[in-house]
Amino acid sequence: MPQRKTGFFHLHLVSDATGETLNSITRACLVQFEAVTAIEHSWTLIRTTGQMQKVLQGIQQNPGLVLYTIVDDKLRNLLVSSCRDLGVTLVPVLDPVMTALAAHFGQVAKGLSGRQHIMDQEYFHRIEAMDYALGHDDGHLARDLHQADVILVGVSRTSKTPTCLYLANRGVKAANVPFVPGLPLPDDLHKVTRPLVVGLTKDPERLVQLRRNRMQMLNQAQTTDYVDPEQVRSEVAEARRYFAKHRWPVLDVSRRAIEETAAEILSLLSRRGRAAGIP
Repeated sequence: MPQRKTGFFHLHLVSDATGETLNSITRACLVQFEAVTAIEHSWTLIRTTGQMQKVLQGIQQNPGLVLYTIVDDKLRNLLVSSCRDLGVTLVPVLDPVMTALAAHFGQVAKGLSGRQHIMDQEYFHRIEAMDYALGHDDGHLARDLHQADVILVGVSRTSKTPTCLYLANRGVKAANVPFVPGLPLPDDLHKVTRPLVVGLTKDPERLVQLRRNRMQMLNQAQTTDYVDPEQVRSEVAEARRYFAKHRWPVLDVSRRAIEETAAEILSLLSRRGRAAGIP
């Protein structure tokens, strides 16, 4: 069994694009390891030999693990041979997936940098979805709710807005409507037929904590029903009854990250599409 290493280590992330993919994969992996802290060196948009030479100088000055997503063969070979000479570990993050896809489709990858960021129809669809989410936040423009793919309904501090923005980045038009005790929800919400309406809920104790933190940041008094534990429990229960009455699917986001909530919503959308015969 290898010796357990802890503490700080240098981590070089080398990408020929924005590095977003590499960062996401690295974050997902690093959280699985305790007592280690990465000193990250991010090298992005590396597309020339001169740029790669600067990367190699940085690796030589601070040797450590190197993760990379480089598709150009010349730059890859330079990075691989140089890291071998330096004696540092080098990991081609996308290679296993690319190899599997190439074998499955019987094609050779094009080897073009940053193709996922090309401003194609999908790109503009995501921008449109983002504009929609921003314009239909917190119940605004309720008359246009029928244009949404997803409508999130929930009490305050159930992560409605960040979830909508995350979905928008996946090309999903998402609106959100706050559930406020004593205030009717927009009539337009109950008239929609195409959008998937999802109720969001959260543990009352957790909600109280989040709301108190929010009010403290805003320097507001914390003696209102908004943070009263009994009132919050009643508010959550009322919202759940309302969701059940309208037969909306409900997601408890108490212990979910935004990404997990969005993934479940995307799954609901997929199952709904399959049930309707949409591939």
